[in-house]
Amino acid sequence: MDLRKLKTLIDLVSESNVSELEITEAEGKVRIVKSGGAPMVMQAPVQMQPLVQAAHLPAAVAEMPAAVVEATGHAVKSPMVGTFYRSASPGAKAFVEAGSQVKEGETICIIEAMKILNEIEADKSGTVTKIMCENGQAVEYGQTLFVIE
Repeated sequence: MDLRKLKTLIDLVSESNVSELEITEAEGKVRIVKSGGAPMVMQAPVQMQPLVQAAHLPAAVAEMPAAVVEATGHAVKSPMVGTFYRSASPGAKAFVEAGSQVKEGETICIIEAMKILNEIEADKSGTVTKIMCENGQAVEYGQTLFVIE
């Protein structure tokens, strides 16, 4: 589902007396539940059921890339929806840089989802040739994070 459409639905639920909204489309199913004043979005794509806090969506819409960049090599993809971080804490050294050698199983970034920091590991050994995300950027399930050759 388009993020702009999703944000509009969240805004409608936030501003109304509706406590729960569920929509099923060809791309998948989305369920928005208002609990404690803040709506939560539960999206059910075919392979995974990520949960995204609505507070992160405006930034996600603003940070969406205009076009998908094609890259050669092995793509390390996001296993979840969340916020991409290149280092363990603000101001700390990034796990990897373009040109870094990585080994399979080595931590290369963190994705924060639902206030939980998930370490993402390289699924292939090689050289990081491209970093496809900016620090603090919202990422989607299956989005390419790194290219390794």
